[in-house]
Amino acid sequence: MSSAPIPTSDEELIAAILDGEQPLYSELVKRYQGRLVNYLYRMLRNEDDAHDLAQEVFLKIYGALDRFDPRYRFSTWLFRVAQNAAIDKIRRRRLKLVSLHRPDDGKSDGGDWELPGKGPTPYQDARNVERGLAIRQAIDELPWEYQELISLRHFGELSYEEIATLKEMPLGTVKNKLFRGRQMLKEKLSDFLTD
Repeated sequence: MSSAPIPTSDEELIAAILDGEQPLYSELVKRYQGRLVNYLYRMLRNEDDAHDLAQEVFLKIYGALDRFDPRYRFSTWLFRVAQNAAIDKIRRRRLKLVSLHRPDDGKSDGGDWELPGKGPTPYQDARNVERGLAIRQAIDELPWEYQELISLRHFGELSYEEIATLKEMPLGTVKNKLFRGRQMLKEKLSDFLTD
């Protein structure tokens, strides 16, 4: 790899990768990994699945990098591939049963789980879980188009313009739908947020 500075724009970075600087792909991954995993987690609701699928998406993108059209933003392409991969995974997913009992690992006789001594109190943990569940349920109760736009904006951290390109919608429509989606969430959570 040359000692030239790392290109600042995604498009320049991709051009350098395609010109033989393949190790620079790790820079592209670093730029988007956190946002992509967060977005996939919101869709899949499983951290391990989100990390695994993010790796698959980055591999798929790497293999198709020569087909990237620099007239469009890389992030839009990346999140479109990720969205399609997540939808495919959700369709293939089978119900997994998980035991609620502590396993007998030979070191203990099962029984109660031990709580860590540091960090939030059990009450704070329970309250945070309760809030998270209420927000998740409120998002799940929205029509799909609002769920998707809110996830792209707040969990995928895409700009309004990127969402408009990804969803092939006018920018004003994206802003309007996000505003309406947030208003619906506020109404659904109003009782919960006042206590």
